[in-house]
Amino acid sequence: MENDTETIVLSDEEGKETEFEIITKLDIEKKEYIIVVPCDDEEADAIALRIDKDENNEEVLATVEDDKEFAIVSEAYEALYSDDTYPLN
Repeated sequence: MENDTETIVLSDEEGKETEFEIITKLDIEKKEYIIVVPCDDEEADAIALRIDKDENNEEVLATVEDDKEFAIVSEAYEALYSDDTYPLN
């Protein structure tokens, strides 16, 4: 994912599109993550997404569902942005 990207649009399971602001990109243990927050909700928690590659070597975003992996990403994010207004959830 390019570092100069500021927002992305993601679709949920029902096809509803939401624009997200990219707060930061993290490189942790040879994996890449982005931290995003919905553009239209100033009180929303930040969301961690892992950048994976599909069978065509295209970048795809995956939610971080493993508790241990989430804890590692959360710790890295909080170390960088401890005073940020977007808590990671």
